[in-house]
Amino acid sequence: MAAGNFSLLDGFLLALATAVAFVMLRPAIRNASFWRAMVTPLASIIGSGFLVVVPLLASVAGPLAVVAIVGIVLLSFWLGAAIRFNIVHDGRNPPDEPDGAIQALEHFSDIALAFAYVISITFYIRLMCSFVLAGVHTHTDFNADILATGVLAFIGLYGWRRGLHGLERLEEYSVTIKLAIIASLLAGLIFFDVTHGFDLSGLPRPDKGVWEALRELGGMVLIVQGFETSKYLESSYDAPLRARSMHVAQVVAGVIYIAFVALCLPLMGPLARAVPSETAIIDLSATITLILPLMLVVAASMSQFSAAVADTIGAGGVVEKEARGRLAGQTSYPFITALAIGVVWTCNIFEVVALASRAFAFYYMLQALLAARLAYRLDDDRRQWRVGSYVVQATLLLAIALFAKPVAT
Repeated sequence: MAAGNFSLLDGFLLALATAVAFVMLRPAIRNASFWRAMVTPLASIIGSGFLVVVPLLASVAGPLAVVAIVGIVLLSFWLGAAIRFNIVHDGRNPPDEPDGAIQALEHFSDIALAFAYVISITFYIRLMCSFVLAGVHTHTDFNADILATGVLAFIGLYGWRRGLHGLERLEEYSVTIKLAIIASLLAGLIFFDVTHGFDLSGLPRPDKGVWEALRELGGMVLIVQGFETSKYLESSYDAPLRARSMHVAQVVAGVIYIAFVALCLPLMGPLARAVPSETAIIDLSATITLILPLMLVVAASMSQFSAAVADTIGAGGVVEKEARGRLAGQTSYPFITALAIGVVWTCNIFEVVALASRAFAFYYMLQALLAARLAYRLDDDRRQWRVGSYVVQATLLLAIALFAKPVAT
Protein backbone atom coordinates (compact mmCIF):
# COMPACT_ATOMS: atom_id res chain seq x y z
CA MET A 1 0.00 0.00 0.00
CA ALA A 2 1.08 3.56 -0.57
CA ALA A 3 2.22 5.61 2.39
CA GLY A 4 -0.47 7.53 4.20
CA ASN A 5 1.15 10.92 3.68
CA PHE A 6 0.25 13.23 0.81
CA SER A 7 3.37 13.29 -1.38
CA LEU A 8 4.79 15.49 -4.10
CA LEU A 9 3.67 12.87 -6.62
CA ASP A 10 0.11 13.12 -5.28
CA GLY A 11 0.19 16.86 -5.79
CA PHE A 12 1.54 16.49 -9.33
CA LEU A 13 -1.11 13.93 -10.33
CA LEU A 14 -3.91 16.05 -8.88
CA ALA A 15 -2.58 19.14 -10.69
CA LEU A 16 -2.28 17.17 -13.96
CA ALA A 17 -5.90 16.00 -13.76
CA THR A 18 -7.06 19.54 -12.99
CA ALA A 19 -5.09 20.98 -15.93
CA VAL A 20 -6.44 18.37 -18.38
CA ALA A 21 -10.01 18.98 -17.22
CA PHE A 22 -9.54 22.77 -17.49
CA VAL A 23 -8.32 22.51 -21.09
CA MET A 24 -11.09 20.10 -22.13
CA LEU A 25 -13.82 22.26 -20.57
CA ARG A 26 -12.85 25.37 -22.51
CA PRO A 27 -15.79 26.56 -24.65
CA ALA A 28 -13.77 26.24 -27.86
CA ILE A 29 -13.53 22.48 -27.25
CA ARG A 30 -16.74 21.84 -25.32
CA ASN A 31 -18.96 23.54 -27.94
CA ALA A 32 -17.22 22.10 -31.01
CA SER A 33 -19.55 19.97 -33.12
CA PHE A 34 -16.85 17.34 -33.67
CA TRP A 35 -16.25 16.90 -29.93
CA ARG A 36 -19.99 16.77 -29.21
CA ALA A 37 -20.43 14.07 -31.87
CA MET A 38 -17.39 12.19 -30.54
CA VAL A 39 -18.26 12.26 -26.83
CA THR A 40 -21.09 9.70 -27.03
CA PRO A 41 -19.09 6.85 -28.64
CA LEU A 42 -16.04 7.73 -26.54
CA ALA A 43 -18.08 7.62 -23.32
CA SER A 44 -19.50 4.23 -24.23
CA ILE A 45 -16.18 2.67 -25.32
CA ILE A 46 -14.34 3.74 -22.17
CA GLY A 47 -17.14 2.53 -19.95
CA SER A 48 -16.92 -0.10 -17.26
CA GLY A 49 -14.48 -2.04 -19.44
CA PHE A 50 -11.73 0.27 -18.25
CA LEU A 51 -12.29 -0.97 -14.68
CA VAL A 52 -11.99 -4.68 -15.47
CA VAL A 53 -9.70 -4.99 -18.49
CA VAL A 54 -6.49 -5.34 -16.45
CA PRO A 55 -7.64 -8.00 -13.95
CA LEU A 56 -9.39 -9.95 -16.72
CA LEU A 57 -6.38 -9.92 -19.05
CA ALA A 58 -4.12 -10.82 -16.14
CA SER A 59 -6.09 -14.04 -15.64
CA VAL A 60 -6.73 -14.76 -19.34
CA ALA A 61 -3.45 -13.78 -21.04
CA GLY A 62 -0.86 -13.09 -18.34
CA PRO A 63 2.44 -11.88 -19.87
CA LEU A 64 0.72 -11.76 -23.28
CA ALA A 65 -1.86 -9.23 -22.06
CA VAL A 66 -0.55 -6.48 -24.37
CA VAL A 67 -0.77 -8.79 -27.39
CA ALA A 68 -4.32 -9.67 -26.37
CA ILE A 69 -5.49 -6.06 -25.94
CA VAL A 70 -3.87 -5.05 -29.25
CA GLY A 71 -5.78 -7.87 -30.94
CA ILE A 72 -9.04 -6.81 -29.28
CA VAL A 73 -8.54 -3.16 -30.29
CA LEU A 74 -7.65 -4.07 -33.89
CA LEU A 75 -10.73 -6.27 -34.13
CA SER A 76 -12.86 -3.39 -32.81
CA PHE A 77 -11.38 -1.14 -35.53
CA TRP A 78 -12.41 -3.73 -38.12
CA LEU A 79 -15.93 -3.84 -36.69
CA GLY A 80 -15.97 -0.03 -36.62
CA ALA A 81 -15.05 0.07 -40.31
CA ALA A 82 -18.23 -1.86 -41.13
CA ILE A 83 -20.35 0.50 -39.02
CA ARG A 84 -18.75 3.55 -40.66
CA PHE A 85 -19.36 2.07 -44.11
CA ASN A 86 -23.03 1.63 -43.21
CA ILE A 87 -23.22 5.19 -41.87
CA VAL A 88 -21.85 6.66 -45.08
CA HIS A 89 -23.63 4.44 -47.62
CA ASP A 90 -26.90 3.46 -45.97
CA GLY A 91 -29.98 5.27 -47.23
CA ARG A 92 -28.67 5.79 -50.75
CA ASN A 93 -30.99 3.17 -52.26
CA PRO A 94 -33.38 4.75 -54.78
CA PRO A 95 -36.94 4.76 -53.38
CA ASP A 96 -38.24 2.91 -56.43
CA GLU A 97 -35.70 0.09 -55.85
CA PRO A 98 -36.21 -1.02 -52.24
CA ASP A 99 -33.83 -3.71 -51.04
CA GLY A 100 -35.71 -6.11 -48.77
CA ALA A 101 -32.50 -7.72 -47.47
CA ILE A 102 -31.10 -4.36 -46.34
CA GLN A 103 -34.33 -3.37 -44.65
CA ALA A 104 -34.58 -6.72 -42.84
CA LEU A 105 -30.97 -6.60 -41.66
CA GLU A 106 -31.42 -3.06 -40.35
CA HIS A 107 -34.66 -3.96 -38.58
CA PHE A 108 -33.37 -7.11 -36.85
CA SER A 109 -30.05 -5.52 -35.90
CA ASP A 110 -31.91 -2.59 -34.34
CA ILE A 111 -34.04 -4.98 -32.28
CA ALA A 112 -30.92 -6.80 -31.05
CA LEU A 113 -29.22 -3.51 -30.22
CA ALA A 114 -32.22 -2.09 -28.38
CA PHE A 115 -32.34 -5.19 -26.17
CA ALA A 116 -28.62 -4.99 -25.46
CA TYR A 117 -28.80 -1.27 -24.67
CA VAL A 118 -31.51 -1.66 -22.04
CA ILE A 119 -29.49 -4.37 -20.28
CA SER A 120 -26.21 -2.46 -20.52
CA ILE A 121 -27.79 0.76 -19.19
CA THR A 122 -29.14 -1.18 -16.23
CA PHE A 123 -25.81 -2.88 -15.60
CA TYR A 124 -23.76 0.33 -15.77
CA ILE A 125 -25.94 2.22 -13.30
CA ARG A 126 -26.45 -0.72 -10.93
CA LEU A 127 -22.68 -1.34 -10.82
CA MET A 128 -22.02 2.37 -10.28
CA CYS A 129 -24.43 2.45 -7.35
CA SER A 130 -22.90 -0.64 -5.78
CA PHE A 131 -19.46 0.93 -6.14
CA VAL A 132 -20.50 4.24 -4.58
CA LEU A 133 -22.38 2.64 -1.68
CA ALA A 134 -19.51 0.27 -0.96
CA GLY A 135 -17.21 3.28 -0.77
CA VAL A 136 -19.29 4.77 2.05
CA HIS A 137 -19.92 1.35 3.69
CA THR A 138 -23.70 1.39 3.17
CA HIS A 139 -24.00 -1.21 0.42
CA THR A 140 -26.90 -3.65 0.36
CA ASP A 141 -28.70 -5.00 -2.69
CA PHE A 142 -31.84 -3.11 -1.70
CA ASN A 143 -29.98 0.19 -1.21
CA ALA A 144 -28.26 -0.26 -4.56
CA ASP A 145 -31.58 -0.98 -6.29
CA ILE A 146 -33.14 2.14 -4.74
CA LEU A 147 -30.23 4.38 -5.75
CA ALA A 148 -30.11 2.88 -9.26
CA THR A 149 -33.83 3.54 -9.66
CA GLY A 150 -33.32 7.19 -8.74
CA VAL A 151 -30.36 7.64 -11.10
CA LEU A 152 -32.15 5.97 -14.01
CA ALA A 153 -35.27 8.07 -13.42
CA PHE A 154 -33.10 11.19 -13.41
CA ILE A 155 -31.47 10.26 -16.73
CA GLY A 156 -34.82 9.53 -18.37
CA LEU A 157 -36.55 12.69 -17.13
CA TYR A 158 -33.54 14.93 -17.80
CA GLY A 159 -33.25 13.55 -21.33
CA TRP A 160 -36.98 14.04 -21.89
CA ARG A 161 -36.83 17.66 -20.76
CA ARG A 162 -33.46 18.64 -22.26
CA GLY A 163 -33.20 16.32 -25.26
CA LEU A 164 -30.11 14.86 -26.94
CA HIS A 165 -27.89 17.87 -26.38
CA GLY A 166 -28.87 18.03 -22.72
CA LEU A 167 -27.73 14.44 -22.23
CA GLU A 168 -24.60 15.18 -24.23
CA ARG A 169 -23.74 17.94 -21.75
CA LEU A 170 -23.97 15.42 -18.91
CA GLU A 171 -21.66 13.16 -20.91
CA GLU A 172 -19.17 15.92 -21.63
CA TYR A 173 -18.59 16.71 -17.97
CA SER A 174 -18.39 13.07 -16.87
CA VAL A 175 -16.12 12.08 -19.79
CA THR A 176 -13.87 15.09 -19.14
CA ILE A 177 -13.44 14.14 -15.48
CA LYS A 178 -12.83 10.52 -16.43
CA LEU A 179 -10.19 11.34 -19.09
CA ALA A 180 -8.45 13.79 -16.76
CA ILE A 181 -8.15 11.12 -14.07
CA ILE A 182 -7.02 8.52 -16.63
CA ALA A 183 -4.23 10.91 -17.67
CA SER A 184 -3.10 11.07 -14.03
CA LEU A 185 -3.34 7.29 -13.67
CA LEU A 186 -1.14 6.73 -16.74
CA ALA A 187 1.37 9.28 -15.43
CA GLY A 188 1.41 7.53 -12.05
CA LEU A 189 1.96 4.16 -13.71
CA ILE A 190 4.85 5.55 -15.76
CA PHE A 191 6.45 6.87 -12.56
CA PHE A 192 5.99 3.48 -10.85
CA ASP A 193 7.45 1.50 -13.79
CA VAL A 194 10.47 3.82 -14.10
CA THR A 195 11.27 3.80 -10.38
CA HIS A 196 10.59 0.10 -9.72
CA GLY A 197 11.69 -1.42 -12.99
CA PHE A 198 9.60 -3.25 -15.58
CA ASP A 199 9.79 -6.63 -13.84
CA LEU A 200 7.36 -9.28 -15.11
CA SER A 201 8.87 -12.21 -13.19
CA GLY A 202 5.89 -12.28 -10.81
CA LEU A 203 3.32 -12.56 -13.62
CA PRO A 204 2.50 -16.23 -14.23
CA ARG A 205 1.28 -17.73 -17.45
CA PRO A 206 -2.41 -18.67 -17.17
CA ASP A 207 -3.20 -22.35 -16.89
CA LYS A 208 -5.69 -22.34 -19.76
CA GLY A 209 -6.04 -24.16 -23.02
CA VAL A 210 -5.86 -22.21 -26.28
CA TRP A 211 -9.55 -22.76 -27.06
CA GLU A 212 -10.68 -21.64 -23.61
CA ALA A 213 -8.47 -18.53 -23.79
CA LEU A 214 -9.81 -17.65 -27.24
CA ARG A 215 -13.39 -18.03 -26.03
CA GLU A 216 -12.72 -15.66 -23.13
CA LEU A 217 -10.92 -13.15 -25.35
CA GLY A 218 -13.85 -13.31 -27.76
CA GLY A 219 -16.13 -12.22 -24.95
CA MET A 220 -13.75 -9.41 -24.04
CA VAL A 221 -14.15 -7.82 -27.48
CA LEU A 222 -17.30 -6.30 -26.02
CA ILE A 223 -15.20 -4.32 -23.53
CA VAL A 224 -14.53 -1.87 -26.38
CA GLN A 225 -18.18 -1.87 -27.52
CA GLY A 226 -19.95 1.46 -27.87
CA PHE A 227 -18.71 3.01 -31.11
CA GLU A 228 -21.94 2.00 -32.85
CA THR A 229 -23.78 4.78 -30.97
CA SER A 230 -22.57 7.18 -33.67
CA LYS A 231 -24.83 5.43 -36.18
CA TYR A 232 -27.92 6.58 -34.27
CA LEU A 233 -27.11 10.28 -33.94
CA GLU A 234 -28.35 11.08 -37.43
CA SER A 235 -30.97 13.55 -36.20
CA SER A 236 -28.19 15.90 -35.02
CA TYR A 237 -25.07 15.13 -37.10
CA ASP A 238 -24.51 14.33 -40.77
CA ALA A 239 -23.04 11.03 -41.90
CA PRO A 240 -19.44 12.19 -42.64
CA LEU A 241 -19.17 13.87 -39.21
CA ARG A 242 -20.54 10.80 -37.42
CA ALA A 243 -18.15 8.49 -39.28
CA ARG A 244 -15.07 10.67 -38.62
CA SER A 245 -15.86 11.32 -34.96
CA MET A 246 -16.52 7.62 -34.36
CA HIS A 247 -13.16 6.72 -35.90
CA VAL A 248 -11.31 9.25 -33.73
CA ALA A 249 -13.16 8.04 -30.62
CA GLN A 250 -12.03 4.49 -31.37
CA VAL A 251 -8.42 5.58 -31.88
CA VAL A 252 -8.35 7.57 -28.61
CA ALA A 253 -9.96 4.74 -26.64
CA GLY A 254 -7.70 2.14 -28.26
CA VAL A 255 -4.53 4.06 -27.39
CA ILE A 256 -5.73 4.47 -23.80
CA TYR A 257 -6.54 0.76 -23.41
CA ILE A 258 -3.22 -0.41 -24.90
CA ALA A 259 -1.12 2.07 -22.88
CA PHE A 260 -3.00 1.23 -19.69
CA VAL A 261 -2.55 -2.55 -20.05
CA ALA A 262 1.14 -2.20 -21.01
CA LEU A 263 1.93 0.05 -18.04
CA CYS A 264 0.07 -2.26 -15.63
CA LEU A 265 2.01 -5.40 -16.61
CA PRO A 266 4.48 -5.22 -13.65
CA LEU A 267 1.52 -4.96 -11.25
CA MET A 268 -0.53 -7.82 -12.69
CA GLY A 269 1.03 -10.65 -10.68
CA PRO A 270 -1.40 -10.61 -7.73
CA LEU A 271 -4.34 -10.01 -10.09
CA ALA A 272 -3.49 -13.11 -12.13
CA ARG A 273 -3.83 -15.26 -9.01
CA ALA A 274 -7.10 -13.72 -7.82
CA VAL A 275 -10.72 -13.80 -8.94
CA PRO A 276 -11.26 -10.84 -11.35
CA SER A 277 -12.95 -7.92 -9.57
CA GLU A 278 -14.26 -4.58 -10.81
CA THR A 279 -12.53 -2.87 -7.86
CA ALA A 280 -9.14 -4.52 -8.39
CA ILE A 281 -7.78 -1.50 -10.26
CA ILE A 282 -8.53 0.67 -7.23
CA ASP A 283 -6.52 -1.64 -4.96
CA LEU A 284 -3.74 -1.77 -7.56
CA SER A 285 -3.50 2.02 -7.76
CA ALA A 286 -3.05 2.20 -3.97
CA THR A 287 0.40 0.65 -4.42
CA ILE A 288 1.46 3.70 -6.43
CA THR A 289 0.31 6.73 -4.45
CA LEU A 290 -2.27 7.96 -1.94
CA ILE A 291 -4.41 10.12 -4.23
CA LEU A 292 -5.00 7.69 -7.12
CA PRO A 293 -7.50 5.37 -5.36
CA LEU A 294 -9.62 8.37 -4.39
CA MET A 295 -9.46 9.77 -7.92
CA LEU A 296 -10.31 6.40 -9.43
CA VAL A 297 -13.44 6.08 -7.30
CA VAL A 298 -14.61 9.28 -8.98
CA ALA A 299 -13.45 8.06 -12.40
CA ALA A 300 -15.25 4.75 -11.91
CA SER A 301 -18.51 6.51 -11.09
CA MET A 302 -18.12 8.89 -14.04
CA SER A 303 -17.22 5.95 -16.29
CA GLN A 304 -20.39 4.03 -15.49
CA PHE A 305 -22.62 7.09 -15.60
CA SER A 306 -21.32 8.39 -18.93
CA ALA A 307 -21.55 4.94 -20.52
CA ALA A 308 -25.16 4.60 -19.35
CA VAL A 309 -26.02 8.04 -20.75
CA ALA A 310 -24.30 7.19 -24.04
CA ASP A 311 -26.29 3.96 -24.39
CA THR A 312 -29.51 5.80 -23.47
CA ILE A 313 -28.79 8.22 -26.31
CA GLY A 314 -28.05 5.29 -28.62
CA ALA A 315 -31.25 3.50 -27.63
CA GLY A 316 -33.25 6.68 -28.25
CA GLY A 317 -31.67 6.92 -31.69
CA VAL A 318 -32.68 3.33 -32.43
CA VAL A 319 -36.28 4.06 -31.39
CA GLU A 320 -36.39 7.21 -33.54
CA LYS A 321 -34.94 5.34 -36.51
CA GLU A 322 -37.35 2.42 -36.23
CA ALA A 323 -40.30 4.82 -35.76
CA ARG A 324 -39.20 6.62 -38.95
CA GLY A 325 -39.25 9.98 -37.17
CA ARG A 326 -42.80 9.60 -35.85
CA LEU A 327 -41.40 9.27 -32.32
CA ALA A 328 -38.49 11.47 -31.28
CA GLY A 329 -35.61 9.93 -29.36
CA GLN A 330 -36.15 12.59 -26.69
CA THR A 331 -39.66 11.28 -26.03
CA SER A 332 -38.43 7.71 -25.66
CA TYR A 333 -35.78 8.34 -22.99
CA PRO A 334 -38.17 7.93 -20.01
CA PHE A 335 -39.57 4.72 -21.53
CA ILE A 336 -36.05 3.31 -22.03
CA THR A 337 -34.97 4.06 -18.48
CA ALA A 338 -38.31 2.72 -17.16
CA LEU A 339 -37.50 -0.63 -18.81
CA ALA A 340 -34.06 -0.50 -17.21
CA ILE A 341 -35.67 0.14 -13.81
CA GLY A 342 -37.84 -2.92 -14.37
CA VAL A 343 -34.71 -5.00 -15.05
CA VAL A 344 -33.11 -3.66 -11.83
CA TRP A 345 -35.95 -5.03 -9.71
CA THR A 346 -36.59 -8.32 -11.53
CA CYS A 347 -33.23 -9.66 -12.72
CA ASN A 348 -29.76 -10.58 -11.55
CA ILE A 349 -27.72 -8.13 -13.62
CA PHE A 350 -24.56 -10.23 -13.67
CA GLU A 351 -26.48 -13.12 -15.21
CA VAL A 352 -28.50 -11.06 -17.69
CA VAL A 353 -25.47 -9.08 -18.93
CA ALA A 354 -24.21 -12.25 -20.62
CA LEU A 355 -27.30 -12.10 -22.83
CA ALA A 356 -26.55 -8.47 -23.61
CA SER A 357 -22.99 -9.38 -24.60
CA ARG A 358 -24.26 -11.97 -27.03
CA ALA A 359 -26.84 -9.51 -28.33
CA PHE A 360 -24.07 -7.01 -29.11
CA ALA A 361 -22.12 -9.69 -30.98
CA PHE A 362 -25.28 -10.63 -32.90
CA TYR A 363 -25.90 -6.96 -33.70
CA TYR A 364 -22.38 -6.52 -35.07
CA MET A 365 -22.81 -9.68 -37.15
CA LEU A 366 -25.97 -8.28 -38.74
CA GLN A 367 -24.23 -4.96 -39.37
CA ALA A 368 -21.37 -6.80 -41.09
CA LEU A 369 -23.88 -8.59 -43.32
CA LEU A 370 -25.54 -5.24 -44.02
CA ALA A 371 -22.16 -3.76 -44.98
CA ALA A 372 -21.54 -6.73 -47.29
CA ARG A 373 -24.93 -6.19 -48.97
CA LEU A 374 -24.34 -2.45 -49.38
CA ALA A 375 -20.82 -3.06 -50.72
CA TYR A 376 -22.20 -5.56 -53.24
CA ARG A 377 -24.56 -2.88 -54.61
CA LEU A 378 -21.67 -0.47 -55.20
CA ASP A 379 -20.10 -0.69 -58.64
CA ASP A 380 -16.45 0.04 -57.89
CA ASP A 381 -13.06 -1.70 -57.98
CA ARG A 382 -13.07 -2.57 -54.28
CA ARG A 383 -16.47 -4.27 -54.22
CA GLN A 384 -15.20 -7.86 -54.18
CA TRP A 385 -12.63 -7.16 -51.44
CA ARG A 386 -15.16 -5.34 -49.28
CA VAL A 387 -17.82 -8.02 -49.59
CA GLY A 388 -15.33 -10.75 -48.69
CA SER A 389 -14.02 -8.81 -45.71
CA TYR A 390 -17.47 -8.17 -44.26
CA VAL A 391 -18.61 -11.77 -44.80
CA VAL A 392 -15.53 -13.04 -42.94
CA GLN A 393 -16.27 -10.52 -40.19
CA ALA A 394 -19.87 -11.71 -39.91
CA THR A 395 -18.70 -15.34 -39.65
CA LEU A 396 -16.26 -14.46 -36.87
CA LEU A 397 -18.94 -12.55 -34.96
CA LEU A 398 -21.34 -15.48 -35.25
CA ALA A 399 -18.65 -17.66 -33.68
CA ILE A 400 -18.21 -15.10 -30.88
CA ALA A 401 -21.96 -14.95 -30.28
CA LEU A 402 -22.18 -18.75 -30.09
CA PHE A 403 -18.96 -19.74 -28.33
CA ALA A 404 -17.52 -16.74 -26.46
CA LYS A 405 -17.57 -16.49 -22.70
CA PRO A 406 -18.98 -12.95 -22.40
CA VAL A 407 -17.33 -10.58 -19.93
CA ALA A 408 -19.70 -8.88 -17.49
CA THR A 409 -18.71 -5.23 -18.18
